[in-house]
Amino acid sequence: QVQLVESGGGLVQAGESLRLSCTVSGISPGIHAMAWYRQAPGNERELVARVRNNAVPEYADSVKGRFTISRDNAKTVSLQMNNLKPEDTALYVCNIQWRPTAAFPSRAYWGQGTEVTVSS
Repeated sequence: QVQLVESGGGLVQAGESLRLSCTVSGISPGIHAMAWYRQAPGNERELVARVRNNAVPEYADSVKGRFTISRDNAKTVSLQMNNLKPEDTALYVCNIQWRPTAAFPSRAYWGQGTEVTVSS
């Protein structure tokens, strides 16, 4: 069974930092993209940052220069969040795209999320 387990969320004040981590288990090699999404109450889920194999990381405009995504190993991705703002408050969810071979379509898996709350 594929599992994505996020950690590192919490309550911080504006201007502080957090580091989120997501570890994947129960899956064979073939993860070609790892990403963080977030969803605030009443809002749609939005892409925060994504790292694909052999590509430059992508970021939402709202987090550029403050957040850094890194793929620490084949099954772990982190999100360093600096200078947090109240508008960053959301449930942060890890996502992977997996394709065991080129003959198969890519499949997405999601974690349960970790809460980030930034007070002003």
